[in-house]
Amino acid sequence: MPVSKLAHYSIRTMDLEKSCRFYERILGFKRGYRPPFDFPGAWLYKGGDEADFGTVHIIGVDPDNPAGLTAYLGDKALPASGTGTVDHIAFLATGVEDMWKTLQAEGVAWRDRTVPSLGLHQVFIEDPSGVTIELNFPAEELTGLAEAHPAIDRASIDAGE
Repeated sequence: MPVSKLAHYSIRTMDLEKSCRFYERILGFKRGYRPPFDFPGAWLYKGGDEADFGTVHIIGVDPDNPAGLTAYLGDKALPASGTGTVDHIAFLATGVEDMWKTLQAEGVAWRDRTVPSLGLHQVFIEDPSGVTIELNFPAEELTGLAEAHPAIDRASIDAGE
């Protein structure tokens, strides 16, 4: 049986609302249907299509009532932050200039890199739980943007660093 595609990824968080706001305001996801589990959480979707059961599942950790979560997903220690053994999650995207503006307006730090010879410009950010998100934009979107965005280190972009 071959694997066909990634269904979703899940993040455990101590601050459900902060995590949801990040994915909604920064990445443009929308909350959608979520089964009535016995623990807090949200399923986030790329758009209005709920056929794929969401892209990101945010799992709320309630330290005062962990029984529902433990019964369903098992007892798992919540790391202080980060992705653990998963290094990062990547999405294809368009509109790098708008993303830079959104990140700046929301006070989210980011790192820009361009992959040599692949035509991809990457923007790396971290969600409130410390999970690294990689956004891959067409590199041609950068044409002419260095002058409009002096904070962007054009030399490192051209070098693919």
